[in-house]
Amino acid sequence: MELYYLYNHFLQFAVSATVFSVALSIYLYVRSLKSSEEELSPGGNSGNIIYDFFMGRELNPRIGHFDLKYFCELRPGLIGWVVINLAMLLTEMKVHRQSMPSLSMILVNTFQLLYVVDALWNEEAILTTMDITHDGFGFMLAFGDLVWVPFLYSLQAFYLVNHPHEVSWPTACAILTLNFLGYYIFRGANSQKNAFRRNPKDPKLAHLKVIPTATGKNLLVSGWWGLVRHPNYLGDIIMALAWSLPCGKIKKYLLLNSSIVPAYLSQSENDSSSL
Repeated sequence: MELYYLYNHFLQFAVSATVFSVALSIYLYVRSLKSSEEELSPGGNSGNIIYDFFMGRELNPRIGHFDLKYFCELRPGLIGWVVINLAMLLTEMKVHRQSMPSLSMILVNTFQLLYVVDALWNEEAILTTMDITHDGFGFMLAFGDLVWVPFLYSLQAFYLVNHPHEVSWPTACAILTLNFLGYYIFRGANSQKNAFRRNPKDPKLAHLKVIPTATGKNLLVSGWWGLVRHPNYLGDIIMALAWSLPCGKIKKYLLLNSSIVPAYLSQSENDSSSL
């Protein structure tokens, strides 16, 4: 089976992944009913079946030593995203009988591959996020990891297959600059946050200012986190814009961008610079 089979059956794959995420969520909820109180997450143990099913009752469900949430958090969705993008690139070449992909498709694939490689390279940083330390593993994360990420984040490449858009080299350079600006902000903010959470007494972080919160945690108010409330999401939004610009007209890239930005913003309350 050639990779462009994914393009012709994109909806079927998305529906299948959705069904699988629902089945996984049911399994996770049922098994959580036998879990001890210590194994449950603070946010998914409300007693409301629908809410707890959505949020996830068990914090870190494992099969033996295999942590289901930690595995699903990055690898299946991100690697699937790259595979789908590659399938779209090959499909574009086949449909238009091209010897090489369009510059627009190359930009989209390159930008998003960089994002995925960065996430996997810095995978250990996810251990300090609220997804791992606080949220249970339920439908929200299962659907987000296995459906939302690979199938919605690949919409730019999917769109370009049958809507080719020529990008001049000066325009491509401007989009490239925009993407790397977003990446610079994104990586700098996340690295600073992760270092602070891991060891707030690190001498390298001595210049950073913090304020205590009502929960007893410290909140970063300088460095990247003194500029805006969520500099990591600012970088995300800038990169998402750069991913969509190769698709052409402003209405088109805003439509595609709308599938990405809410995913970042919906997590804003779950991800801060506090320790």
